[in-house]
Amino acid sequence: MVQHPTGLRPTVRGAGRRRSAWVGVLADDTGSATAEYAIATMAAVGFAGLLVVILRGDEVRSMLTDLIHRALTVAG
Repeated sequence: MVQHPTGLRPTVRGAGRRRSAWVGVLADDTGSATAEYAIATMAAVGFAGLLVVILRGDEVRSMLTDLIHRALTVAG
């Protein structure tokens, strides 16, 4: 016997038709891509915030400044 998505069994006359209608509604995945994009965007924002916090530290700033200085200095 197939289990109803909500875990409830139809007990009223005509409930089978309503069940098939609910299965169709629950099987519809319209908007799922939008939700996935929203979750990925929130993860990217969180990661960017973490990078900002890390890069604001004096030690990291001095390391990056030194790296850029060495990269732009012409070896002579």
